[in-house]
Amino acid sequence: MSALSAAAKRGLGDPVLAELVMVRASQINACAFCLDMHVDLALERGETPKRIALLDAWAEAGDLFTERERAALALTEAVTVLTADAVPDATYARAAEHFGDAGLAHLIALITVINGWNRLMVSRRIAPGGPAW
Repeated sequence: MSALSAAAKRGLGDPVLAELVMVRASQINACAFCLDMHVDLALERGETPKRIALLDAWAEAGDLFTERERAALALTEAVTVLTADAVPDATYARAAEHFGDAGLAHLIALITVINGWNRLMVSRRIAPGGPAW
């Protein structure tokens, strides 16, 4: 999972966006361990505290997030919370428009891997700053 995460981040090419995706999925999954880690990494990579604070309400945050970021966050939510409708066609198309085939593959891989990490850490009840293994 670490190798997939690293490859997806490299392929995405935007370290701040990668961390936003990981923070958003971790918020949805209530993974304190991953939230703690990825908020710190987002700040280190240049993200602002204000945008992190409003990430949970990105859709209502106006122009605070770019259209590309909004497309990535919408896809993150759709993949993280799969419903009977799976990933809506419009959400997928919007992301594909901003990321292209290769970028979309990297974005979906990143969303998938953080969801896996969230499930591992939540299931193991690993607290923020605690040992991962």
